[in-house]
Amino acid sequence: MKHNAEVQESRHDIPKWVVVVAMLAVAVAGNAWFADQPLLYRVLGVVIICVAAAAIALTTTKGQALMELARGSKREIQRVVWPTRQETIQTTLIVLAAVLVVGLLLWLIDTVLGWAMSGIIG
Repeated sequence: MKHNAEVQESRHDIPKWVVVVAMLAVAVAGNAWFADQPLLYRVLGVVIICVAAAAIALTTTKGQALMELARGSKREIQRVVWPTRQETIQTTLIVLAAVLVVGLLLWLIDTVLGWAMSGIIG
């Protein structure tokens, strides 16, 4: 069920994005301004401001579209048929064997060509 209809942006979206950008700027500037404070307090302040900015951003049209994308992705992941442990081990062993064989072939070709070039060059 795809929704291809265009969603009209709210007239409040632009002011919300301005507030989000301003909050992030305040977080960065505040972190620099309070550089003499303990790191824990600065990190907590930045995290709190970023969470608040994200909450505001998620109320916009693009934020709601992002949330719908995340919900759809979660539903899609739940539908995936994951391989069993035995299938994973078998596939891994096949890949390792193939890498080993190709590595040995490349080493053999390199050795033979090196021997041939040293025979030609002298």
